[in-house]
Amino acid sequence: MMQKNLSGFERQLCDIQGRLFEQSLTKDLDSAAFIRIFMTSKTCEFLDMPYDRLQWAGEEYILENLLEETTVETGGIQYSKEVLFWAGYTYRYWHLLTGESSREIYSQADAKKMNECYLGFHTLDVAMAIEDLKEIHGQENKE
Repeated sequence: MMQKNLSGFERQLCDIQGRLFEQSLTKDLDSAAFIRIFMTSKTCEFLDMPYDRLQWAGEEYILENLLEETTVETGGIQYSKEVLFWAGYTYRYWHLLTGESSREIYSQADAKKMNECYLGFHTLDVAMAIEDLKEIHGQENKE
């Protein structure tokens, strides 16, 4: 099992990203489109850096930054607030745990996969959920 204790600072970054994903609901954004666009955006690349001022800008500012960079469809299917928070938190935790870029992480566990796995995985330790998501990805790629 992957082991690394995240610092308080790193856990705050996970929390900010979880709240950012929740914020997408306030803009009536399609959840799957929002997640895909965010995880492959320049904005997200800045969040992947060891330190960037954007990390402390807060979720509202980060969302505005993303929407200035790109367009996300509104309406469509929206995931629950709980699913969105968990997905955002887990993606950031995954990056901090493994050092993989958000783009690489998204290629292993897209929005649909995160939505499908939420029910069974959200009560797991985050590192264990990540390990299981990586395992599912590996199995799907063998087929």
